[in-house]
Amino acid sequence: MKNNYGQTKPAARVWVIVAAMLAMGAICPSQTLAQAPARFYWKTLSDANAVPLIVESVSGNANPFDSAHTVTPEASFDATLALPGYARTFSLFDRAAMAAILIPMGHISGEVTVAGRTFNQSVNGFGDPMLEFDINILGPPAQKNIPDLLRYAPGFSLDLLADLALPIGEYDSDQPLNIGQNRWYGRLGMPIVWQLGPWVPGRRTTLEFLPAVWLFGENDDYVGQTMKTDPLFQLDAHVTRDLTERFWGSLDGVWYTGGEASINGVSGEQLNNEGLGLTLGYQINDNLSLTASYKTTIDDDAPDDLRMDNFMVTLVYGWHNLLEGSRRLKSE
Repeated sequence: MKNNYGQTKPAARVWVIVAAMLAMGAICPSQTLAQAPARFYWKTLSDANAVPLIVESVSGNANPFDSAHTVTPEASFDATLALPGYARTFSLFDRAAMAAILIPMGHISGEVTVAGRTFNQSVNGFGDPMLEFDINILGPPAQKNIPDLLRYAPGFSLDLLADLALPIGEYDSDQPLNIGQNRWYGRLGMPIVWQLGPWVPGRRTTLEFLPAVWLFGENDDYVGQTMKTDPLFQLDAHVTRDLTERFWGSLDGVWYTGGEASINGVSGEQLNNEGLGLTLGYQINDNLSLTASYKTTIDDDAPDDLRMDNFMVTLVYGWHNLLEGSRRLKSE
């Protein structure tokens, strides 16, 4: 019984966490505070699958569907987002890899002033789908079977990450507030997971970082004008800890700098903002996990400072054919 528990429970637990990572991390390009969630870059068995459903409530002075976090002074936005997606883990050159897609949709309303014109708008629809690819370059090799999974401990691991948003979301060039962004954009990053102490369920502790840069194409029809955005640099940090075998928590921080936007050559202010948050995660069963998080910007009193509050709930269903077959054999 002890071996069976060790084979199925840790396996299910880890790849459900990876599913949750997709759920929250893949939406980050489309949400405000674009912060990769805690435990997002933990590794699991190759050929695992995950389907997330994320629901967010966001308020602040920047469009939560815009990864550039372009601040509109004195503006006020409120949004409800739903984000379904799919993730698949696999082995590439004997390294752990993941590919994912997430499709944002929802409702946003707010008041925006552009070139002296004030728009009070409410928008519904689909945003820009986000593709993500991640591969580990430093750390343990890919986990291809249950013995690999049972031996796994991240130690110090380093990944390469690439995101790309497809500019096919709903967009109206006559208004500044949109769910689609009418431009290509993406992210390059190097996720880091640093194991602190033993890798035993109920006792795992990690220190995690994600230095990244966001790159943006031009929006050549932003209310009849051209919007350009400089690269945005971002650093995410998390301290995570198992509270029980099924329940864990994390303290989260994020820092942004850069991302200066210009409209027809008239430049705005670049970002230099920080945010703090708290994440709690619970594994309901071997296939289903629930995560809740709250994030907010700090030191944001100036008119040009980014101000955002974000509450997010994520429900993730994950599965692996190897583990499902093992459970069936066990039940027989």
